[in-house]
Amino acid sequence: MNQQTLSMRLERVAAHVPAGARLADIGSDHGYLPVALMRRGAIVAAVAGEVALTPFRSAERTVRENDLDQWITVRLADGLTAIEPGDGITAISICGMGGETIRDILDCGKARLSGQERLILQPNGGEQPLRQWLMENGYCILCEEVLRENRFDYEIIVAERTGPVMYTAEELYFGPLQMQARSSAFLIKWQRLLREKQRTLSSFAKARQAVPEEKVQDVARQARWIADLLA
Repeated sequence: MNQQTLSMRLERVAAHVPAGARLADIGSDHGYLPVALMRRGAIVAAVAGEVALTPFRSAERTVRENDLDQWITVRLADGLTAIEPGDGITAISICGMGGETIRDILDCGKARLSGQERLILQPNGGEQPLRQWLMENGYCILCEEVLRENRFDYEIIVAERTGPVMYTAEELYFGPLQMQARSSAFLIKWQRLLREKQRTLSSFAKARQAVPEEKVQDVARQARWIADLLA
């Protein structure tokens, strides 16, 4: 993967960035996503935010080597503190970290959100608490997808603030749009996870020390939900 050829996962994220957006890519790593979009003429400006020094320097180098310093600003900053009022950001991408981490970034940086931005989020697990935050903060999920790359399942969640939205516990767990679309990647992911839950329950039953009942019930409930979804 480089600034010309993105991974399949980042290509799918790129597809959800509106044409002509002013993008803030938080946790930008090498800066490949904003650089690729700028080279394609898909966005007009970008901020690449990085909290760690090594990837910050990598992103700076990628931007400089592509002569895009005029259009892409690289900032060493924690989460949404990378965004400044004058940036006029219209889309925010946060990719490649746990859903709880993405949720915490959004929650800590709420003051930096105008509510007009599209959020393009790609959590590595922890989708449920992230969807919970979106619902509680008035963000409607516009698009969701599952893809498998390098033996990992990735989810992409696209949301915009619309005002109050309500999702059921199952919709927060599986994704409201995923439940309707039932793509083959989605079904295969949950078939795999059902087997995992069943193995976990089996290991609980054989455990020498008693597993807390609450934990057993939680995994059993998830296995039931998945089995019902796949029935």
